[in-house]
This record gives sequence, structure tokens and C-alpha cells, in this order.
Amino acid sequence: MGILDNLRVTLEMIKWEHSIFALPFALCGAMLAARGLPSLHQLAWIVVAMVAARSAAVAFNRLADASMDAANPRTQARALPAGTLTRGFVSTFVVVSCAVFVLAASQLNGMTLALSPVALAIVLVYSYTKRFTRWSHLVLGLALGIAPAAAWIAVRDSLDPRILLLTAAVTFWVGGFDVLYSCQDHEFDQRTGLYSIPCYLGIPGALWVARLFHVLMLLLLISLVTVFGLGKLAVMGVVVVAMLLTYEHTLVSAHDLSKLNAAFFTMNGVISVVFFFFIAGDVLLGKLYPWTRAARCLL
Repeated sequence: MGILDNLRVTLEMIKWEHSIFALPFALCGAMLAARGLPSLHQLAWIVVAMVAARSAAVAFNRLADASMDAANPRTQARALPAGTLTRGFVSTFVVVSCAVFVLAASQLNGMTLALSPVALAIVLVYSYTKRFTRWSHLVLGLALGIAPAAAWIAVRDSLDPRILLLTAAVTFWVGGFDVLYSCQDHEFDQRTGLYSIPCYLGIPGALWVARLFHVLMLLLLISLVTVFGLGKLAVMGVVVVAMLLTYEHTLVSAHDLSKLNAAFFTMNGVISVVFFFFIAGDVLLGKLYPWTRAARCLL
């Protein structure tokens, strides 16, 4: 295959369109930092950084897990074990994606550039954590959870501890649905000695951990709304997210994982986008009508 064909297969392999999971939360962080809309320059480079970081992380994960993917019936058709792509091409893709991420960071401010190696280390190291800790789900969560804090830094060139509430919320959100997703590899992980919550607690126990993580996410979102003095629209956003999470958990049971992909891909994409629109609407409403925000602060 030519370079363009290899690139197309690589993008299919990493499912780059699933950048939608964390991107809306990053944009929430950017809008909270700007108290409205960041500049077009900031928004453009934040999006480039997000897509590049996720592309590097997922492609690196495919490299790290290539031998395990080849042994797992569920993942044998992936590009590397199937021989559709070479390790050399995917490695080059990872390096280029990392370089694009650093370039994007350099176009934002000094703090984003200085912290870009730290961010890359977090998103890349996840691939090996499942080899030694059952809490790898939360490491993956943190890899996506740093997005809103990174976006805040991109806008402000500083870090406000309040935005870490959104980082923690995203960490538990992603950790919860990764626990759900890993249930389908429960038997394979046990045979190969990999670590996961389903291996440790069994599928019924893992489902309860996922529910707990998502309850913690909702509590953190409520705290976020409170500390930023957001209004009713943001509160409605948290309520809608709670309803969508509840529905997501009804799709999966210990005896039926057949709808897991619908819960993992479709519902989580909807959750992140819906939450962004409610938060963005609330922030913009407060900017258009600042007297309403001031009135809330006096109450």
C-alpha cells in the first residue's frame, strides 16, 4: 500500500473520530478559562493538540499491545496483528503525532510548551499500566482528564485549582466506561495475566465499580457548577448527563454484554457533547447578561 492508504488505515485503526470523547470537555475548560469564547487562534490549536495527543496515544497503544491483540480473538483483525500496517509505519505516525502536539503547544503559550512532555508521558504510559495494576482504568481516565486543565492553561498560561474538578470528573467518567469496556476481555485478561477490575472483582463487581465511578463524576460536576458560580443551564446539563449515564448502565448487565459497544461509543460521545453545549450555553449567557451572574453571587 502507498503512504496515503497506510494513513487511511491508521486513522481507521485509532478511530480518530472518537476524539469527540474528550474534546468537548477540553472546550469546556477553555470556555471557563476565557469566561466566554477563547480566541480563534487558541481554539484552533487546542483542537489540533487534542487530536494529535489522542492519535499518538492510541497508535502507541496499538504498538504496545500488538502481540496481545494477535492472541485475542476480539482484536485479531486490527491492523498490526492482521499485517495491514507495519510497526515502522505506526511508529512513525506516533512520532509525527507527538511532534504536532508539541508544535500546537508552542503556538499557545510558554506553560503549555513546558508541560507538553508531561502530557505526552501521561497519555503514552497508560498502555503499559494494565501489565501491573488493576487501576489502569483510572490512568486512562487521567490521560483524557488532563484535557480541560490543559485547555485552561492554553488560555490563561496558568492553572486554577478549580478546573481540576473537571479533570477529576472526566477521569472517573472515562475510568467507569473503560471498566465496562474491559468486561468483554475478562476471560482473556485472566488467561494472559493482565490486570483489570473485571479480573479482580468479576463482571458483577466491575459493573458496581463503574457505577460508583460515574456517581463520583456527577458529584464532581455538581462541585464544578458550584465553585464557578454557574447557573441553571449548567445544572440542567449535569441532570441530563446523569440521565444518559443511567441509560448507559441499563444497556449492560453481567449476563448480557451484547450492547456494550453502543454504551461505550455512542452514549459516551453523546454525553460529552451534550455536557459541552449546556456549559457553553451557561457561560455565554453569563457573558451576555452579566447581571444575572452577579445576582446569583449575591444570593
